[in-house]
Amino acid sequence: MIFLELFLTFFKIGLFTFGGGYAMLPLVQAEVIEKGWMTNEQIVDFIAVSESTPGPFAINISTFVGNQMGTAYGFFGGILGGICATLGVVTPSFMIILIVAKCFDKFRNSKVVKGCMSGLKPAVIGMIGSAVVSIGTTVFFPEGVNTSVFTGAPFYISLALFGVMSVLAFKKVHPIIIIVISAAVGIIAGFALGL
Repeated sequence: MIFLELFLTFFKIGLFTFGGGYAMLPLVQAEVIEKGWMTNEQIVDFIAVSESTPGPFAINISTFVGNQMGTAYGFFGGILGGICATLGVVTPSFMIILIVAKCFDKFRNSKVVKGCMSGLKPAVIGMIGSAVVSIGTTVFFPEGVNTSVFTGAPFYISLALFGVMSVLAFKKVHPIIIIVISAAVGIIAGFALGL
C-alpha cells in the first residue's frame, strides 16, 4: 500500500540524513526516482515550491511528494499521503532528539561524540554539493551538456537573476522584497519568452 511505503521511505530518509533538508535531497531524489514516483524535472519543481513555502524544507518536500502520490486515491488520499510522508521524515529526528536529550549530560564532553560530529560536517557538505550538482544539471542542462545551453535566453536570465540576487543579499535587502522581485521577473520572463 502506497501510504505505508511513503511512511517507510521517508522514515529511512529522515533516519539517515544529517545536516538538514538540503543534505536530504540526494536521498529523496534517489528514492523517488527509483520507485518511479516522479521524474527529475518534477522533483526540481517540488524543490522550488518547497523552498518558497513557509516551513522547514525537508517537511515541505516530503509533504508535497506524499500528497502527489496519495492523490491517486482521491482528495483524502492526497491528504493522507502527505501526512504519512511527513510523519515518516519527522519521526526519526523526534526519536533521536528524545534520546539525545535524555543522555546529553553524560556525553556532553565526550571526545568520541565531538569526533563524530566533526566527522559528519564534511559528509553533510558533500551531500549538499551532490544536490547542487544534480539539481543544477537538471535545470541548466535538461538535454545534456552542450554549448547550445549557453546561447539560450533561459541561461542568461538565470545568470542575471543570480547576479541581482547576490547583490541584494549582500545589501541586506529584506527577503520578502527579494521573493517579490524574483516572482515578478519570473512571471514576466515566462510570458515574454514562453518558458
